[in-house]
Amino acid sequence: MNANTNAQYLMRPEDLPRGISAVRALPDESLDALWGSIIVADNIKERLLSQAILNFALRPKVSRDQLPMHGVILLVGPPGTGKTSLARGLASKLAGYMPKAKPRLVEVDPHALTSSAMGKTQRAVSELFSQTISEQASNGPTVVLLDEVETLVADRSRMSLDANPVDIHRATDAVLVQLDSLAELHPNILFIATSNFPQAIDDAFTSRCDLVIEVPPPGQEAIVQILEQCLSGLARQFPALEVIANSHDIGKIARACEGLDGRAVRKMIVNAMVMNREVAADPNKLTTAHLLAAGKDAKAARSHKEASK
Repeated sequence: MNANTNAQYLMRPEDLPRGISAVRALPDESLDALWGSIIVADNIKERLLSQAILNFALRPKVSRDQLPMHGVILLVGPPGTGKTSLARGLASKLAGYMPKAKPRLVEVDPHALTSSAMGKTQRAVSELFSQTISEQASNGPTVVLLDEVETLVADRSRMSLDANPVDIHRATDAVLVQLDSLAELHPNILFIATSNFPQAIDDAFTSRCDLVIEVPPPGQEAIVQILEQCLSGLARQFPALEVIANSHDIGKIARACEGLDGRAVRKMIVNAMVMNREVAADPNKLTTAHLLAAGKDAKAARSHKEASK
């Protein structure tokens, strides 16, 4: 864990139960910064935050016979669009609307639950939800991040029991059963799931989601904002970069990055700095030409990758 962040971890790594990668106290300044750094349409953040607030305001007061809410938000979209950062940031922003509570964020590591031994994956999944997550919820409002959720709830209709382990099929069953149980027992839980491959998710899980939001790749206007944000942030250490951030060239650079996801745009700036050893030694020497060349290279690499699929 990075000691340089402001994160307040509630458990030491060696004390974390199987399948849990972190337990954080909320709100968290580093997660608030993540929320602000992801550039998406305003209505996406508004709907996410509104759904999260409603989850804790409504579910404890209304019978599931009236409104069958499961307390699950699903974020889908291509890799690099900021889904995981949005999920973590959402958890922290939500905490601001619960000033008297002590909410926490529990992050699940789905890959730690899989096993080649028959029955062990299903058992691990059941224990994670029915014991570990349930115990966390007993301490107060709890947000659970299920990153790469397709790992846990693979689409059973696409599975061949000859080609796929029966245990994976049963693990999906276990998640669905436990979600139903936790929805009844703990209305103070909110699951935020993410997936790069929504077509691989079982329909029964999607039907339990209270909100499904697609996080698209950034358009040109959003890319401009990402570039300005990154360059202005870097300018605190390398002041000359503020000139590029505020120049008319920023639109030209954004057009050179059209089609890239947000993560790729940010990495493009790093790649531009290493195109020349003098710039690497002093990023103040970064120019528009370096950024345009790096954007062209990034797009070419993306096209090659897509063509090879």
